[in-house]
Order: sequence, then structure tokens, then C-alpha cells
Amino acid sequence: MRPKIYLFGDSITEFSFADGGWGSALANHFSRRADVVVRGYSGYNTRWALKVIERVFPSSEEHGGSGDGAASPLAATVFFGANDACLPDRYGAFQHVPLHEYKQNLISIVSFFKKKWPATRILIITPPPIDEEGRLQNPYVSNPLNEPERTNNAAGDYAKACIAVAAECGISVIDIWTKMQQVPGWEKACLSDGLHLTRNGNTIVFEEVVKKLEEEGLSPEKLPAELPLFSEIDSNNPLKAFGEL
Repeated sequence: MRPKIYLFGDSITEFSFADGGWGSALANHFSRRADVVVRGYSGYNTRWALKVIERVFPSSEEHGGSGDGAASPLAATVFFGANDACLPDRYGAFQHVPLHEYKQNLISIVSFFKKKWPATRILIITPPPIDEEGRLQNPYVSNPLNEPERTNNAAGDYAKACIAVAAECGISVIDIWTKMQQVPGWEKACLSDGLHLTRNGNTIVFEEVVKKLEEEGLSPEKLPAELPLFSEIDSNNPLKAFGEL
């Protein structure tokens, strides 16, 4: 079967298959080589992610699998922190997870994947930066205090914790918090509402994920295509290409 790449995260992962999204770009990048499977949950923090992770990624035996590593995905991205970093005294307080718990939750998520799929490359992504002015213009929530429920400084603290977890667990990390702020006018260039990604922001995540996967030895050029390519089919005897299938 075609191997998989799982994307596990919050809304920035759930929306990654929208027009111009980083998930859809990744699926196109690995077209015919690997299936990119989205497991994104809008609004979720790492505490909630740990509550559902065994339902999101059930054991292979539950699907009639062998339980060995043959069906392990090629890679899995873990992209949480934007909701954990909500301030505890603002309207998003119910999503807040203290920094020390966030760090431990990430370690637990990574450990879950390592135990389940020892050969799978795990890539964690820091939360993005926050445009506080953009969050004040969010029309979807009531904000009686008229103060942003997230700050860029707080997001930066969670990004640093994410980087520390990667070092502790010996896995790759993308510091998207720092990367995006290197873009002139990043607040509006990369973020649509102070948090979620514009097309440009999605492109940055896509390019960084591809770069890290290549460093891990994963690229379309190194993966076999599923079924014979059109260029491999003999026009005089087309069925010959399928003779051993």
C-alpha cells in the first residue's frame, strides 16, 4: 500500500487542505508516492490531544493489521501550541495549558508516536507568531475586555518550549515562530486574523516541512511511484507494464 504522512495538530493543521494550504501542497508534492493524511482539530490544545490520541491513531490490530512496523507512516507532524498559549485571564482561558504542562504533553505525544511507530520520522512545529492587533479584529468571538487572548511574547515562550522538547526527544523541529517574523510585514503577510495562515504563511510552513523531510531522507525522488508510470508503458503493448501486478 502507498505509505502515509500524518499531520496531527489544531486548526492550522485542520485548515491545511484549504485553498493554498500547506497540507494540500504537501499532498501534491508527494503525489503518487505517499498519502498525506490530515488529523487536525480546530481549537484543540495538547491536553485535549492527549485525551483523544489513541482514538485518532488506533492500534493496527483494531484495523486487522499485523501490528508490526510494515505499515508505519513515513512521517508525522505535530503542530500544537497556538491554543495552549492562550492567556489564562482572557476570553480564551479554557484553552490555556500552562507552559510546563505543554512541554510535558508534547513529550508524551512524541513518546506515543515513537512507541507506536519506531521507524517513523517525527517533526514538531512551533506555534506561529501572533499579530495582537489582528486578534482584536476577530469577529467570531465576544471580547468584552477588548484585549487579545494571545500575545506574541507568550507564543514565543511556547515556541521555545517546543524547540526544547525536540532537542530532548532527538527529533526535528521547525521554528515557525521565528521564521515568519523574518518576513517584512509578517503580521498581515503571513496571518489572516492574527493567528491563522494566509497563502504566504502556508507556503512558508510547506517549504519548511519539505526541507526538514528532505533532511530526514524523505523526498519524492527517493520514493517509488505507485503503479507503472505513463512513460513506462509501451505504446505497442500497453498491458505488458501490468503483467506482474
